[in-house]
Amino acid sequence: MIKRDFPKIHFYDQDFVDIYDKTWAWIQDCWNMDGEKAQEKTDAMESLAPAEPVEPAAPGTEKLPAIQGKFFSYPGSLTVQQADAIFSSFFLVYSNRIYQAHPTLDIFYERQEPNGAIRSAYNIETGLPMCEPGNPEGVGIPLFAWAEFNLYHKSANKKRVRDVLPVLHKYTEWIDSVCKRSNGLYEAPLSATNMVNAPRENAVYPMDFNTMMAINVLYLSALADILNDKEASFQYKRQYFSLKTRINSLMWDQEDGFYYDIDKDEKRLPVKLLSGYWALLAEIPNDDKAERLIHQLQDPQCFGAPHPFPSVAMSDPSFDETGGGYRGSVFPHLTFMVIKGLERYQRWDLARDCAIRHLYFVLDSMSPEGTNHTGHHNPNHHKGNLWEAYLPLKEGPAQWSAQPGFPRMQYLTYDALSTICLTIENIVGLCISLPRKTVDWIIPNLEIMGVENLSLKKNMITILSNKSGRGWEIHMESEKLYYFTINILGKKKKTLPIPSGKCSMLIDKL
Repeated sequence: MIKRDFPKIHFYDQDFVDIYDKTWAWIQDCWNMDGEKAQEKTDAMESLAPAEPVEPAAPGTEKLPAIQGKFFSYPGSLTVQQADAIFSSFFLVYSNRIYQAHPTLDIFYERQEPNGAIRSAYNIETGLPMCEPGNPEGVGIPLFAWAEFNLYHKSANKKRVRDVLPVLHKYTEWIDSVCKRSNGLYEAPLSATNMVNAPRENAVYPMDFNTMMAINVLYLSALADILNDKEASFQYKRQYFSLKTRINSLMWDQEDGFYYDIDKDEKRLPVKLLSGYWALLAEIPNDDKAERLIHQLQDPQCFGAPHPFPSVAMSDPSFDETGGGYRGSVFPHLTFMVIKGLERYQRWDLARDCAIRHLYFVLDSMSPEGTNHTGHHNPNHHKGNLWEAYLPLKEGPAQWSAQPGFPRMQYLTYDALSTICLTIENIVGLCISLPRKTVDWIIPNLEIMGVENLSLKKNMITILSNKSGRGWEIHMESEKLYYFTINILGKKKKTLPIPSGKCSMLIDKL
């Protein structure tokens, strides 16, 4: 019997490979938590983590069982968080099923209340929902449908789509009942966006939460399409286009070329937050608007910092070069969001460049000595830590004097999105869909790189490029047939059926 292991990556910079491997080892500390283990680690870890809310939410939920079994959670945390469940699913799908991506999501679905409510956090020991004072309903980031769509393409499990769609439909109706207003937008507590201290005090209709709801119904429509439910798909698409229209009419500032939060009087609040870029992921802007947004990602006066991308534009008076929480820090999950948004507009080259620069800063921040972000090998990289947030102008963890536990070390919910997900999808450049039996390899130029022993359900594949005496060659190994598309930007694009067994192709012959 072949022992299962994590897929290996190959890349010309060994530091990228090392931190990828190390992240899988660290995930063990976030896995298989239960009430007992959480309690054991609490005292040791409490000083590292910001204080968590301790108020139970809805009455009538006192009989929920304690949370047991295998799931993903920050070591020492007394709660399991909705954001952890959603974001972790994007990298756990690459674990070759050693760490399953769905059990943490299922914790939330199993606790859905009769009115459709799913709260943003649950106490591990009691199973009770936990809510912050400013968010009494416990509304969290509404991105379950995005996570489930991604899971489907990595697992091809249509039965799961059939099971979760009714849950997510009720959840969406609950958010509508709690947050949707007569103008068609969502009034959400700022804590529901996770950008806890961002300079948006007067925001009543947050840009990011409204855009996340657009992402939610967009992917609900896609999930309905998978089940060939045309009526449901149409209804979700109608909701999506309605919300898209409202966001474009009320939140887009034509003069500044940016999407802003709006206040209770629907007046735009001119603070450029990175949260405006959820619009790209939701495909809200047309090509002209998208171009203006993307230009500001590269503008050194806006978000084009040495370490892409700060949470507030550098030109804003509230920008803090030490990070100051969400007042300038670089958060890996927001960088991930921007890069996935760039993909929607086929900006693969910029997405890859930003992913590589981001990962160099992550590596340079690990060792006390640091390096420069030209990627020179530093033997001390592997001895340091990953961080929840980073400085925007130089290497190192972000700072926030008002929050002593910030940033958290090894906050893999965010970090593994960079060291695993962006590495596979944007730096190596692989895009995988099991239902379609396709692997797309999108690269700007040929380099020595690839992936080895990646499990596609019951099919292990290897795709590696190197230079031989005959020129650039791609070697492939597979147990079953699949369709491989190579897209060397601006030069060649070709789709070929890859048979089982070993084969190779010469790029010059395509």
